[in-house]
Amino acid sequence: MGLSEVFARIDGYRHEVIELQQGLVAIPALSPDYGEPPEHTGEARKVRFLKEYLGRHGISDLEEVLAPDERVPGGVRPNLIARIPGRDRSRTVWVMAHTDVVPPGAMDKWRSDPWQLRVEGDLIFGRGVEDNHQGLVAGVMAARALAETGTQPECDLALLFVADEECGSKFGIRYVLEQRNPFRPDDLIFVPDGGAADGSEIEVAEKSIMWIKFRTTGVQAHASTPEKGKNAHRAGAHLIVALDRLHKKFDVSDPVFVPPISTFEPTKKEANVPNVNTIPGDDVFYLDCRILPTFPLDEVEATVRKICRRIEKRFGVKVDFSFEQREQAAPPTSVDAPIVRKVAAAVQEVYRAEPRAIGIGGGTVAAYLRRIGLPCVVWSRMDETMHGPNENARISNILGDAKVVAHVALSH
Repeated sequence: MGLSEVFARIDGYRHEVIELQQGLVAIPALSPDYGEPPEHTGEARKVRFLKEYLGRHGISDLEEVLAPDERVPGGVRPNLIARIPGRDRSRTVWVMAHTDVVPPGAMDKWRSDPWQLRVEGDLIFGRGVEDNHQGLVAGVMAARALAETGTQPECDLALLFVADEECGSKFGIRYVLEQRNPFRPDDLIFVPDGGAADGSEIEVAEKSIMWIKFRTTGVQAHASTPEKGKNAHRAGAHLIVALDRLHKKFDVSDPVFVPPISTFEPTKKEANVPNVNTIPGDDVFYLDCRILPTFPLDEVEATVRKICRRIEKRFGVKVDFSFEQREQAAPPTSVDAPIVRKVAAAVQEVYRAEPRAIGIGGGTVAAYLRRIGLPCVVWSRMDETMHGPNENARISNILGDAKVVAHVALSH
């Protein structure tokens, strides 16, 4: 069998895509870091579901890499490798997706239950359908089509489904690389976890990431006598505004990246006092920083420290900060790397799009591979509804992405 037969088989997988997405969406694979749900069995349940599904469809070369985590039942977070042997066993085409998802957020913003798949024509809705089930399902459908048509790829095709991507990858790709690095220098690796609506963007570079936790500590008091306290909440609010100066300090623009500038956004806010009539003595918020590789993170940190000292002096509070995540940008993948050329050729063939190499602000698991000298790309054709209410994906995109995977696996 050849590429045309594999493509024809994938074209017939609409029902199979819906069926697999339905099973995946029903498993809330949430990290213990979110504090919900209490059992935290989602990743393990999802891997068991995938192993059974893959085995049923002729993909039996399966390996688990179990990362110890005492916070979850069973004490491990599973990572799964599924492999189809190719003619050349010395190289592998890798498709790496993640099994975990983010919480649904405000339930009243959803038009349907986020843990039950809803189908509207070409669109499917539910938490995780795009991030990252789209890439996961596309890889599975490509592998299934190869298995069912008896088509052997040019080299091995491996699907790697990792845990913990949404919360730092300590139990996911980072653990896999430390304990069982399965990658070889000539392997072709792509991560279907971001892209443009027309499929034209092939991500080869990422910004540095800093997630900063700020704590302002003052003196709690009754709200009717604010002079007896030091309002940590007010100081924190002024600190948020002051940190906006980072945009002016680090104002270089690089058109390769989308967006082309460094971003510094206040995000999560922790609760302080439970009642209205108390001056908070303690306040916590977070800043999400996506920084162009031009700037060393030490320089950004030094500027943040100066801003904090000014707030301390002005409001008589103490300001501490720590890092939830701090990753200097990895070296970019060369635009001439084989994986870039092969994905570009596949995108042109499947989607008739003119691909271009870009950099992004979002952090992906590709960064961990690039840091150890493994070229890889992030690519998918998607509308990028991830993390929002009513997250959705297009069935036609999943089928098209599966063809891209097959094209890369079968190309010389």
